[in-house]
Amino acid sequence: MTVNGWLTIFLFVGVLTALAIPLGSYMAAVYTGERTFMDRVLGRPERLLYRVLRVDVTKGQDWKAYAKSLIIFSLAGWLLLYFILRTQTLWDFTGLNPMHFHSAPWNVTFNTTSSFITNTNWQYYGGETTMSYFSQMAGLTVQNFLSAAVGIAVAVALIRGIASRSGKSLGNFWQDLIRTVLYVLLPLSIVLALVLLFQG
Repeated sequence: MTVNGWLTIFLFVGVLTALAIPLGSYMAAVYTGERTFMDRVLGRPERLLYRVLRVDVTKGQDWKAYAKSLIIFSLAGWLLLYFILRTQTLWDFTGLNPMHFHSAPWNVTFNTTSSFITNTNWQYYGGETTMSYFSQMAGLTVQNFLSAAVGIAVAVALIRGIASRSGKSLGNFWQDLIRTVLYVLLPLSIVLALVLLFQG
């Protein structure tokens, strides 16, 4: 391995180690309901989403209710993504399929949908030659966020269960999901996008 390769590895480990404490403290505040510096910006959208989804954040869920919410959400996401990918040609009128791509075969669509819902994102196709802009924007990109949020919410629920030594109250899945998207993934994606933008 070259000197630049080793330098990159050590720099990455150093940055990751330096960010562990502030990012960990911030995420702990997000999931315990403490105030964060993002509350002024994201507090209203968060409360609006709770009203729209009819989520009562004061009610905790045991492991069965948490798992039920997770499964229902993931199943609805799977069905919607599969529908978007299988009806790709129907979206030509939006201008978001300018290449007039046809839908992939059902087995490729099934595999793609399943992999994006489970956050494995295994792609058995060429994105630029198979998926329309609409499929990538409204389907795959949305699931990149939501499947990661589901995984983080499950990890948080697991930590709560271990800390309390019971599965009686793991928090609220819907609250964990919304807070993960708004307070963790959205700011991280903006910061990383700016870093990549400045790197050209």
